[in-house]
Amino acid sequence: MTAGAAKPESRLAMVRRARRINRELAEVYPYAHPELDFRNPFELLVATVLSAQTTDLRVNQTTPALFAKYPTPEDMAAAVPEELEEIIRPTGFFRAKARSLLGLSAALRDDFGGTVPGRLEDLVTLPGVGRKTAHVVLGNAFGRPGITVDTHFGRLVRRWKWTAQEDPEKVEAEIGAIFPKSEWTMLSHRVIFHGRRICHARRPACGACPIAPLCPAYGEGETDPEKAKKLLKYEMGGQPGQRLSPPPDYPGRPAAPLGAAAAD
Repeated sequence: MTAGAAKPESRLAMVRRARRINRELAEVYPYAHPELDFRNPFELLVATVLSAQTTDLRVNQTTPALFAKYPTPEDMAAAVPEELEEIIRPTGFFRAKARSLLGLSAALRDDFGGTVPGRLEDLVTLPGVGRKTAHVVLGNAFGRPGITVDTHFGRLVRRWKWTAQEDPEKVEAEIGAIFPKSEWTMLSHRVIFHGRRICHARRPACGACPIAPLCPAYGEGETDPEKAKKLLKYEMGGQPGQRLSPPPDYPGRPAAPLGAAAAD
């Protein structure tokens, strides 16, 4: 825990604390990765668009059928809207998402030769694609560093007092100034992993948190170690992660396909 209200934390001290948190998260989550299943940039782009307002797990359970029917931008651009909507219905907001997928697929076909572009300024011209989605694709399909400011990332960096900003683009700029560019993509994965597994929005598992001594918000959640352990999710709680096809070094179990019985 940081010291009480005796003296405000200097920027230098905050930066040092932030970088130490990142180093410690790297030890806790050496296998951190994007939690969307994908085999190529187009699949990651589509999956990321579908992930709005739902879980990565639900997207991963939905995309196998989607990509079996529409494996390329050309195929998806030619889809019958109602048929596309029916496949992606489990992800919610399926009509708006279908419009985005049809639009971005047509744009990829017509403007980019059926290939997902590897530049931020091109990606954000696609329907339904903002900076967050673009950074996910750039960082994980093209290896180009970017900070992904989703709800988990924004919540944690404010909880840790790295920034007070609410606007995602301002958050991205302020956090980018704290860390070297080479760390941006993996920092995003680690913070999002931590937000999903331990530092939850409503009941953070403070008593089971490996970075508790560095956290100015320690005590907002459950501090009793045994009670906190019961709040852990995914591999730390012995449960499957969000991917049906996780990386080889993932320590948890794969998630179940859509409609499968829940794992015991």
